[in-house]
Amino acid sequence: MTINATPRELLLHLQSVVGSLPCKYAEARVALNESTGIALSGDEVDSISSGDSCGGSIRIFNRGAWSFASFNDLSGIPSRAGALLRRSAMLAGTAPGIFRSKPVVAHFATRPARACGLVSFDEKFGLMRRYNGILKKPSLVQTTRSMYRDSRTFKLYCNTEGTAVSYERSFCGVSFTAIAKDGSLIQPFSESAAGFGGFELAQGREEMAERAAGMAVDLLHAEPVPGGTYDVVIDPHLAGVFIHEAFGHLSEADFIYENDRMKELMANGRRVGGESLCIIDDGSLEGLTGYIPIDDEGIVPGPAHLVKNGVLNAHLHSRETAYRMDEAPTGNARAISATAQPIVRMTNTYIENGPDSLEAMLDEAQGGLYVADALGGQTNLEMFTFSAGYGREIKNGRPGKLYRDVMLSGNTFQTLADIAMIGNDRAMFGGLGGCGKKGQSPLPVSFGGPHLLIKNVLIGGRNR
Repeated sequence: MTINATPRELLLHLQSVVGSLPCKYAEARVALNESTGIALSGDEVDSISSGDSCGGSIRIFNRGAWSFASFNDLSGIPSRAGALLRRSAMLAGTAPGIFRSKPVVAHFATRPARACGLVSFDEKFGLMRRYNGILKKPSLVQTTRSMYRDSRTFKLYCNTEGTAVSYERSFCGVSFTAIAKDGSLIQPFSESAAGFGGFELAQGREEMAERAAGMAVDLLHAEPVPGGTYDVVIDPHLAGVFIHEAFGHLSEADFIYENDRMKELMANGRRVGGESLCIIDDGSLEGLTGYIPIDDEGIVPGPAHLVKNGVLNAHLHSRETAYRMDEAPTGNARAISATAQPIVRMTNTYIENGPDSLEAMLDEAQGGLYVADALGGQTNLEMFTFSAGYGREIKNGRPGKLYRDVMLSGNTFQTLADIAMIGNDRAMFGGLGGCGKKGQSPLPVSFGGPHLLIKNVLIGGRNR
């Protein structure tokens, strides 16, 4: 079997190999990929990349343990599978079993409006040059970074349950960073957009580039936020980052089943918020960056209602964690590539819409802060610290004075309980970056939510 074989021929070959293995369960994955990348830094071309690649893996569950082998060529797959089977016979694992699923036989495909493979490199490069020119336009912008990436991937999956799936995936996106400088003050600001589709996803991003440059300059002259405790209205982007980082990772079952403290904190039936609070992870949402037609264990994803009407309701699972915890699988076993092992990961994670308007929240949070975007942060179990992109004083029912260096800290569960109002304007976000876990990064995900009013949020900054 060679890389010149068609995807259908490859899938039939994988089915034959997997079907010949006398074991409890086996699966195989292969990905054929072609991609282009462009990165500009200031006036320089930082990098240009273009090429094809292939890779795959076989995984066996036998004698209570997983055995795994990856490869980056397509010759000798049967001999690799045989060697893996022999090694699996020497193991004695502790996994009690894995969840079994009905077979899925299907083909999925992204339908781009403009296929990236039909767009010349000159057009792609010219577009990024124009965006970079927009970023450099303000005189106080010292340097910039503009990135473009597209890929077209054929993903193939089959297992001993009879699942056989092929998936043609097209991905495209851009990211912009402007770094403004005035004396010793330096202020970056970034924007990114990406998704499953074609070159159309990279086009028409002039306003996004203008915003990145404009915010970097505006924040350069903004005051640091006065530290203290505030009633805070957070925008949909920051709401999504919070729910992904501070809560979503806690919902991943491989983080729960061996940790007694997490079992208690994340026990289904525990109330964590008000009746309007609903948190969902759903890999079936087409077009979003975290969309997957099946996960990397052949499970079809669907909406996992992690929190339903303020009560913990579900966890995110692989086949093994679902079996261990006696819960339904959710289609959240994901790998960064066909040569990596699947682990429990999020897809599209969000807070569902509530009943409130942004105007009502701003009226309620008089004297508080409007906080937006996210620069980064860290979590430690249920504790979190996030750096927001910026903040604004809420005065007369409107966002007013601009602040920089806005840091939010707290306990995830207390923060969920302190959500006083939930907006009706949910938005979703994804970009060229992604989620990281156990060395597999960046995995494409989306996150989002509506505006939220949260009471008594600790904001780090200069002393008032």
